Formats: sequence, C-alpha cells, structure tokens
Amino acid sequence: MSIHRTELLKALLITEDESIKSAMQKLIDTAERILFITDSKGFLVGTLTDGDIRRGIIGGMKLSESVRKIMSLKFVSLSSTADDLRNKARQLMLKHRIEHIPVVDNQGVLVDLILGADFLENEENTPISPQKKKENEVVIMAGGMGTRLDPFTKILPKPLLPLKGIPVIEHILAGFHKFGFSKFKLILNYKKEMIKLFLSDNQYDFDIDFVYEGEFLGTAGGLHLLKDKIDKTFVLTNCDTILKGDPQQIIDWHHQKDNLLTIVGSHKEIPVPYGVLQFNGGKFDQIDEKPKLDLFINTGTYILSPEVFNHIKADEFLNMDSLIRILMQTRTDSVGVFPHWDGWFDMGQWDEYRQSVEKIDNSLSGFQP
Repeated sequence: MSIHRTELLKALLITEDESIKSAMQKLIDTAERILFITDSKGFLVGTLTDGDIRRGIIGGMKLSESVRKIMSLKFVSLSSTADDLRNKARQLMLKHRIEHIPVVDNQGVLVDLILGADFLENEENTPISPQKKKENEVVIMAGGMGTRLDPFTKILPKPLLPLKGIPVIEHILAGFHKFGFSKFKLILNYKKEMIKLFLSDNQYDFDIDFVYEGEFLGTAGGLHLLKDKIDKTFVLTNCDTILKGDPQQIIDWHHQKDNLLTIVGSHKEIPVPYGVLQFNGGKFDQIDEKPKLDLFINTGTYILSPEVFNHIKADEFLNMDSLIRILMQTRTDSVGVFPHWDGWFDMGQWDEYRQSVEKIDNSLSGFQP
C-alpha cells in the first residue's frame, strides 16, 4: 500500500463514539464522502457516509451525538486473500455505484482501501463516471445594488468584485461548470451593461443568457421573467455566495423528496461570547462559558421545480422568504432543507468578504487571475 493510500486510510478511520460533528469535519478535511468505523482492535464494524449524516440531521439528531445511531452495519468489503482483487473491486464498484472498497484480512481487520480513482488510468473500465453535461440550468440573481458592500459597489457591481484576482461571478460560473453545468441565466439590473460587457468580452465553454429586470423585484420576483424559458428543475443562487461540492446530489435529493423548492443550509459554528445560564423553575442548573452553537444557515442557493413559476406574479416585488411562505400554503411539505457542510463562502457583507478572500482557493474555480 502506497504512503498516500496509508495516510488516506488513516484519515478516514473513526470510532463509533466519534461525534457527528467530528465526522463531518473529517469528510471536509479529506474531501471524501465515506468514513470507516473500526473498533479498538482495528476490526471494521461499519461505514458512515455523508448521506447517513444528512439523514440523521434531518431526523433531529444533534451534532454532538455519536455516530453509533446512524452508522451502517451493512457494507461492501473484500478479503485481502481474494483472487484478482482489483478486478473484483471494480465489479463491486460498478454494481453498487460506490468509489471505495475496504479490504480486510481473515479476522476482519481493515488493512487496505481500493479507490475508484485507481482505475482512472484505464478510463474504459473506471467505475467513476465522467462529468456529463447537465441539462439543468443555473440561474444567478445578479441584479442587486450590493448596498452592504458600499462604497465598493458604487464603482463595481457585486458580481465583478475581485476575489483573489478573479471576479466573484467567474468563481460561481466555473464552480458549477466543473460539475457539468453549462447553461446559465443571469438576472441583471444594477450596472447591468458593465456585467454583460465583461462577460461578453470573455470566451467560456458554457452558455450565458442575460435577462433584465425593469425594476428591482426582490430576491425572487425576477424569476417571473424565466417562466417561458425554463421547463426543468434548476439551480438558483445569489451572486455573493459560493457553494463547494457537486450540486447534482442536491438536485437528486430534491427529486427524491418531491420538493417544489429546496433550500441549501450550510453548517456554521456560531460562538456565543457570554456565559449562558441553564436553569429550571428559577433555580440555577449550570453555566456554559462561551458555548458554540451549531446552526444551519441559508446559503442563498436553492433548487426549484418549474412549477414554482406558477406562484410568482409578473412585475411584483417578491423576496425569497415570501415565496417560501406562498409555497408552504400551497403544500405544507413542498419546501425542504438540504444540510450541507462541504464549504460555503458568503460575500454579502464586508466581514464575510474579507474572510472569503483569506480562505478561498483559486482551484475552486479553475480561473487564473
């Protein structure tokens, strides 16, 4: 086993006592979607995927709880003594549509890991599907004035603000494109000609359609302009938010849940700078000094079914929270939340913008300044 493989396998190991929050962090750190659970002797006892965690959170589990209740006890593995190990691993990956096969010895101790990436040299036989061109369109709300970023936005519209030498809008476009999305619609208003001129002067491997608001219609009102232009489920995102990870799994989840609208909620740890009192009946119980709250924040990225257009009136001011209420009145289970923790950059305010400049990696998009 190579040094890289050894290090990766070690990074993917947890115990069943590990907290859900800690497991989430391991998935982020390794950029993988599965962890392997072993006991004190190294025996493989279960697996934990990002889907297992998501179902646990949706089911009401706290991030401080252990993974024991959500880990999977049924998993695919291979014996280290099996003949033609690589070929069997490839067959299992194709059959179960997975990208990791743990290898155990005769006692059940985890000794190796076979990755789908191991087969990339022979693309014909790889169990990893290449990124196919998606039919789903991406709509970017890029018409706001960006008043929270004054005075910068008096000169440049928010989509053109630089982030590591690259305009925010290019980060967003390329971030989706690398996962196969190639059809984009930008709803423009404030400094629309400047945005259009910049994007039109560049050559991209994807299509951009510009749609213009006559008046400011809020964070959702401008969608009525697309009623006759989109007939499939689509992604909607603000122009000040960058979401890491493949949006396809969110689209798939949206369809599985039969949602009209899915909100992408990203995990954020919020420190409370005070001692928080716990009491019962007026009697002191305990004090938690400067605790950290685990919250899921609206990222400004959504998945919408085209039926949503039927609930948006032409040329009417409408914010997203109002649209959500309208949809909930139509069908109480029509709006879902997809818990996300792969990474999220928010640039809607100066503090967040400065933090994003410090943290963001140019490889997120692929553009070079």
